[in-house]
Amino acid sequence: MQRQISFGQALATVVGSVIGAGVFFKIGTITQQTGSPSMTIFVWILAGLISICSGLTVSEIAAALNVNGAIEYLDYTYGNIWGFLFGWAEMAVYFPAQIAALSAIFGEQFVTLLGLKGLDSKWVALGLVLFLLGINLLGTKAAARMQAVVTVIKLIPLALIIFFGFLNPHPVAISLFPPAPGADQSWLGAVSQGLLSALFAFEGWIIVTNLAKEVRDPTKDLSRAIIIGLSVVTVIYVLINYAFMTVLPFGKIAGNQNTAFYASLRLFGPVGGKLVTTGILISVYGACNGFMLTGIRTPFILAQAGRLPFSSKMGRSSVRTGVPVFSALLVDAIALVMIALGSFDILTDMLVFVMWTFTTLLSVAVFILRKREPELERPFKTPGYPLIPLISVIGGLFIIVMTVINQFVLSVIGLGLTLLGLPIYYWVKMTRD
Repeated sequence: MQRQISFGQALATVVGSVIGAGVFFKIGTITQQTGSPSMTIFVWILAGLISICSGLTVSEIAAALNVNGAIEYLDYTYGNIWGFLFGWAEMAVYFPAQIAALSAIFGEQFVTLLGLKGLDSKWVALGLVLFLLGINLLGTKAAARMQAVVTVIKLIPLALIIFFGFLNPHPVAISLFPPAPGADQSWLGAVSQGLLSALFAFEGWIIVTNLAKEVRDPTKDLSRAIIIGLSVVTVIYVLINYAFMTVLPFGKIAGNQNTAFYASLRLFGPVGGKLVTTGILISVYGACNGFMLTGIRTPFILAQAGRLPFSSKMGRSSVRTGVPVFSALLVDAIALVMIALGSFDILTDMLVFVMWTFTTLLSVAVFILRKREPELERPFKTPGYPLIPLISVIGGLFIIVMTVINQFVLSVIGLGLTLLGLPIYYWVKMTRD
């Protein structure tokens, strides 16, 4: 693979993958869970800080190890089976489910925007997956350039809502300090539930590590893209949620999944609904392309190491474009099946839990490598060590434990699907040995 992805394109992949539909839909859930504007803003800031700490921590590994992404970071630290399970979870469910879910949201919003009541939104979703597959098959450079352009465009409606929200001549008065929960919620309950939802909205940044061998200067650009990207996302999330709460009464936001629509309607008039729907379309489109750009490389990475059945085919990339064609076809085929079955939301929720489990393992890996290989060259070192990595680990453990408590069956199924990769791992290992 050629080193053809610039820092700007890697940064756009981080921002574009994280900012998807969640920025428009999460506020209704989180305000209902926290019960107050102050606690809502608090959990968004806290989620951003935990995500940035995770980014700072994983960036040390990304800069130090000249290997291809999080799969091989886990290999290097814990052994091959852990990297394989992470790659299996990404390949078999996580990336296809993310692509399917985002495509489905795109299809629904597209049909609503154009008033195509007779058109099944699934056909639009299927068409989007095939269109993005075509774009990505044209080459990494074409897909990454499109990602950079879409990321800039998708920020425009967000910027408009934030800007005009702050200029609103009749803002709703809200108190931001001290962070206190609603009358019927406990402080710990409001923080735990709200933070869990907010952390889900930050999920997805780790996928940029799949591009490690295609970034021009991975020792510098990869860590910068992760850290700056997560910082930008945090600021956007906090500002957009503050704008929503100063435009609409809190009671009309809590539990309302159409908050962005009503806020835009209040700010811009009748055209606001179409504006925010267009913004959602662009945002979801960019996130979907970001997941596809990075997701199609997971089977390729596993196959190049000879870890999958038919690795000789899965490990090939196009001579002309450098794109792993068979890998792309596999991931997108699974995504198309998920769209047809319509069960992608459950799969996505399960794999968020699984992904945070592996992200926490990556944070712990910094402590292990510092002790095991103190002489390892580290072009980027996590600042505030060991505090920053410790915050990352605690944050990861929090989301794992709270998911088990609040969604036990879902977490068990998620782990079960991940562990299905074990028979394949040992079968390939035996046939190869």
